[in-house]
Amino acid sequence: MNQYFVYILLCSDNSYYTGITNDLERRLYEHDNGISPSSYTSKRRPVKLVFHERFPDPAQAIAFEKQIKGWNRTKKEALINRDWHLLPELSVRKKQT
Repeated sequence: MNQYFVYILLCSDNSYYTGITNDLERRLYEHDNGISPSSYTSKRRPVKLVFHERFPDPAQAIAFEKQIKGWNRTKKEALINRDWHLLPELSVRKKQT
């Protein structure tokens, strides 16, 4: 059975990185060890896994990753904390005055 993971890392500069993988343990090793020197997390180590969700279908995982990448920090933190009830409220765009 194939599995895919959408994950969020907390970087040393307090930023979040969202990614997708079919091997979470391997991918965390790569982030932790700076395997890709030009990657976002390479200069922001150490990183900490703060959220992950498993998907059986790669299309669902990709769609969820793209959705999260469009979210602001507050909404990402609600997801990380599993505060599901806050997500709809945080989805409403604030009117600009």
